[in-house]
Amino acid sequence: MQSATAQQSPNYEFRGVWVATVENIDWPSKRGIPVAQQKEEFIRLLDMHQANGMNAIVMQIRPAGDAFYPSQYEPWSEYLTGKQGLPPNPYYDPLEFMISETHKRGMEFHAWLNPYRAVFNILKSSVAPSHVSKIHPEWFLVYGDKKYFNPGLPEVREHTVRVVKDILTRYNIDAIHMDDYFYPYKIAGKEFPDEATFQKYGKGMSKDEWRRSNCDSIIVQLHRTILNTNPRVKFGISPFGVWRNKSQDPMGSDTKAGTTNYDDLYADILLWLEKGWIDYVTPQLYWERGHKLADYDVLLKWWNDHAYGKQVYVGMGIYRAGSNEAWKSKSELPNQLRELRKYKTTQGSIYFNSRVFEKNPNGWNDTLRNNFYHYPALIPPMPWINNDIPEQPVLHRKSASEIEATYNGNLQLKGFGLFVLPQDKELKFINTQLVQIILSNKSAVIDLTKVRDGEGKKIYIASIDINNNVSDLKELK
Repeated sequence: MQSATAQQSPNYEFRGVWVATVENIDWPSKRGIPVAQQKEEFIRLLDMHQANGMNAIVMQIRPAGDAFYPSQYEPWSEYLTGKQGLPPNPYYDPLEFMISETHKRGMEFHAWLNPYRAVFNILKSSVAPSHVSKIHPEWFLVYGDKKYFNPGLPEVREHTVRVVKDILTRYNIDAIHMDDYFYPYKIAGKEFPDEATFQKYGKGMSKDEWRRSNCDSIIVQLHRTILNTNPRVKFGISPFGVWRNKSQDPMGSDTKAGTTNYDDLYADILLWLEKGWIDYVTPQLYWERGHKLADYDVLLKWWNDHAYGKQVYVGMGIYRAGSNEAWKSKSELPNQLRELRKYKTTQGSIYFNSRVFEKNPNGWNDTLRNNFYHYPALIPPMPWINNDIPEQPVLHRKSASEIEATYNGNLQLKGFGLFVLPQDKELKFINTQLVQIILSNKSAVIDLTKVRDGEGKKIYIASIDINNNVSDLKELK
């Protein structure tokens, strides 16, 4: 699967799910449901994904200039309480709750924000008097049935940076995540109405160059804000799956997509990767293998080859199950997973979207939990963010079958990993199989007779810090 010498299931692999709140796609199931039901639904959702082997949640906390947490800058989301600006009753902080429940399961919490969408539907959306579009109407542009922050205004970028800094300061998140909605997808025959802003700020650039430079500016500002506020937090972008076609640019992919990041959404993802402004990229490869215009295999290889040393997690279109012949096939998703595991830079997947898993389409929940994600995986560390190696645990035998592991180092611990190795194999991390992650900030007692798949094998333990760095392995004898 990965290579001839590697285990079937990688010890490091990002396995995430997008949980969309806009229009109540995934959570909560309806706006304004009781707080107890909101919590119950979120716990059920987490338990399902944990059982399927996921290790991260990408949670939409700012769908449209609003908030799923108390914010001095933006009102409570209508998708939470039914009316924008209305706090939950009885009062609680949903973001605090969601982070705590996610971390309790050893999963990472990636806070997903939409940078520029401000009013989802100008005819139907609830807009509070405290919404920034009411306070600064001059910051916004209407395009189609939506209202957008004007990306060309420095004040808009500063507002977005303030929002992100506030989250970084107050919440224990693992990453800031943005998706493909930079400039909006084009509406045929309609020009995005930013001519006046372009005249003011264009500085001799073409309009396309200027729009791209506006997107570059927000990314670099957010990158610096994260570094200066909480440098262990990662920054990920999930772009539309095609940067540019080869017909437009020799560096582009061998695709014939009608829309591209660079030319239509003005997001030059490759520049952001090359400059190190983002830490991971999740291209939305929602097409099947062999698609005529945008072949999954072609794009997978292209992104893997253009990551500039950063990590690629593939955006998987599980929501497409049953939508055409390819997606009716039970083998489409497994084949996509097998393909991505062949690449070194591609280190995992994020699935769109959460609610689809409730239907277990094509039996894919079972495919994941019984096969691909049968064993747990650690989220791949990012050495450019943190490269500390935790100390090995100190072992103390408590009984014939029980050993206590204690961590005496000074790094913040996530827990301990248990690994098994066939007796005839040489001790190398790549030869071992991670079989269990024990969450602990100090010590744990291991019963050797209960280690999963440990019978007849050598069993090892390692310390794991909160950045997923792993100590040297130590044998449990």
